[in-house]
Amino acid sequence: MEKRIAIIGTIVENKDSVKKLNEILHEYSDYIIGRMGIPYAERQIQIINIVMDAPNDVISALSGKLGMLPDVNIKTIYSKVSPRQ
Repeated sequence: MEKRIAIIGTIVENKDSVKKLNEILHEYSDYIIGRMGIPYAERQIQIINIVMDAPNDVISALSGKLGMLPDVNIKTIYSKVSPRQ
């Protein structure tokens, strides 16, 4: 199965959603290369970028689960570069 690099940009507008978000990310930890979280206190939001190397269906599944959380907005960006053979 072909794997792709993707970034899931996440903005959390309610801290109550962070615990569930972290639980979901833990389920996909085998595919996560790294993540960066930035608390933005002035706006009372959290910004989290998640970098993945995974098959398309795994990336889509994680994006879907995160996007269904209340007060969580996500956008997924895929690399156009094909994996090395």
